[in-house]
Amino acid sequence: MSHTPHELTEEFPDLADKIHELKTSNAHFAKLADEYHELNRQIHRIETDVEPASDEHQTELRKQRMALKDEIYNMLKA
Repeated sequence: MSHTPHELTEEFPDLADKIHELKTSNAHFAKLADEYHELNRQIHRIETDVEPASDEHQTELRKQRMALKDEIYNMLKA
């Protein structure tokens, strides 16, 4: 299986412990992290030509991933 880039612990390596802590103690954070993970894997499948998608759809998914990442980062820094 290939490595999926942009996982949260790679995006925020200095916050890996806090990511784990919030995943287990904050249901909203856990939901956001799960959504990010699923969206990220979908983008990776498109980028590696496992799943076809239009450029517009891929761009929209990337925008959604960025919005989730921003919300997650704000929770990590709070």
